[in-house]
Amino acid sequence: MQTPWGFPDFDAHEALHLIHDEATGLRAIIAVHSTHLGPAAGGTRFWHYADDADALTDALRLSRGMSFKNAMAGLPLGGGKAVILAPEDRKKTPEQLAAFGLAIDRLGGQYVTAEDVGMSVNDMIEIARKTRFVAGLPVAGGAVGGDPGPHTSLGVFLGIKAAVRRALGKDSVAGLHIALQGAGSVASGVAMHAAAEGAKLTIADVDASRAQALATQVGGKVVDPAEILALDADLVSPCALGAILTEQSIAALNAPIVAGGANNQLATLQDGEAIHARGILYAPDYVINAGGIINVSTEFVHDGDASLVRQRIEAIPGRLEQIWADSVASGRNPAAVADAMALALIGR
Repeated sequence: MQTPWGFPDFDAHEALHLIHDEATGLRAIIAVHSTHLGPAAGGTRFWHYADDADALTDALRLSRGMSFKNAMAGLPLGGGKAVILAPEDRKKTPEQLAAFGLAIDRLGGQYVTAEDVGMSVNDMIEIARKTRFVAGLPVAGGAVGGDPGPHTSLGVFLGIKAAVRRALGKDSVAGLHIALQGAGSVASGVAMHAAAEGAKLTIADVDASRAQALATQVGGKVVDPAEILALDADLVSPCALGAILTEQSIAALNAPIVAGGANNQLATLQDGEAIHARGILYAPDYVINAGGIINVSTEFVHDGDASLVRQRIEAIPGRLEQIWADSVASGRNPAAVADAMALALIGR
């Protein structure tokens, strides 16, 4: 593996832990970007990568995004992320999850984990058998905790409504065409909220059966994943994996708004300027998708109840409005505005 200091996404991370447990076959990376505001918090992703360098890049980008996300959400947490390198068959074992839990525990609270892509509440239960530095655990009705996905979906939907108000002058998504990239947990929640308010949905996912199931549920239609970003729509909502807004895909956009739950949507910093130059309103991903980590933080820190989680998530549109207003006043693109705000909050 290439030396991590040479990676463009290293960005002065405080620590990088490469984990290999020979007995179970576990291979994982824990990236700690910043503990300036508190323990580095961010979910664990279980994914099959083409090579180790891709896994490292993902961990670095995701952990930096968590620093920015937690800071902008006003949480007492730093930023970190973990990736477990899945084999081709994408199978994980309880023994591997136990070994991963022990690896987290050895860090003594420097990193706190929860669910991300490929991980479930049951996986968090297994990890929690070996460490207390884990959230997203099952809870009794009304308590704070559990799957953070629905909270992320709610925040994204509220952010979508804020973007629609600013760009289209509408208070509802009723009758609007939303091109939704993804059909996983967060995307499904966004689709349900949008459909309930009367939006028309077109959905794409690499798993065609999953896309069709969601489309059937919300009365939408399905297109090939290669088509979704370029659809003629009122809003594109990326809710799958990151780095999908590139020079080429931005040039092909046919919607006045991009607002979705995927992490690290911009492939490069320059892409934030490119989307702004096209006159497309962009909702910085780590601001709009903070609902899940808000719930995780409240669970782990024990500083509020479910009503407070809802109140904190409902503050997301206000933060987006602040970013967009600053963008108009300064001429900087919204992604650059958000980055500057986040960097100041984490002391960089």
